[in-house]
Amino acid sequence: MITVHYLDNSRAHRILWLLEELGLDYQVKIYHRTKDYQAPKELKAVHRLGKSPVIEDGGRVVAESGAIMEYLIETYGGEGLRPAAGTEERLRYRYWMHYAEGSAMPLLVMKLIFSRIPGQVPFFIRPVAQMISQGVSRKLLDPQLSDHLDMWIDEVAKDGWFAGRDFSAADIAMSFPVEAGMTRIAQGKDLSVLRAWTERIRARPAYQRALTRGGDYGYAKT
Repeated sequence: MITVHYLDNSRAHRILWLLEELGLDYQVKIYHRTKDYQAPKELKAVHRLGKSPVIEDGGRVVAESGAIMEYLIETYGGEGLRPAAGTEERLRYRYWMHYAEGSAMPLLVMKLIFSRIPGQVPFFIRPVAQMISQGVSRKLLDPQLSDHLDMWIDEVAKDGWFAGRDFSAADIAMSFPVEAGMTRIAQGKDLSVLRAWTERIRARPAYQRALTRGGDYGYAKT
């Protein structure tokens, strides 16, 4: 039995969704964030970094979203969730599987961190912290995130999915960056392409079953 260590409102939703697409049996151990929005210390008993998602399977502990997804696909016959080897679609698939955590999420996490800084400092220096946070976002983060959002739109507009004409695990990998990004970097953008894509992924029965198993996942409501 696969165990998923699931942190609420997190990237771990994608792992449940993938497991549902693969039709695998699994159990979920749910963890709730602390008041400062961090993972609880109990997760360090599973993996020393104390992060989610993490899975346990047959004595193995596998961490990192991309590594977990690759492991599940390769171990449990998930070839239907990735394009055929040697095709251009497979290259696109590989790119987006790595891009989701390697390029998209660091910027989105930085955006979140800087938005929270003013609320974490003494009130008498909050105006200064606010100016610094807004300046970093406006001059450094937002221009880069805008470029990323444009790239997502262009890629999905080609043929409806992130790696060709068929749904793949690349769409699962990109779901969290897109769902989060649409709430943080969408100012002035035509999001019709991405909104149609999110409607398609959320309509999948496996996506809905993952919500039922995992509980609170706020981005599914955006």
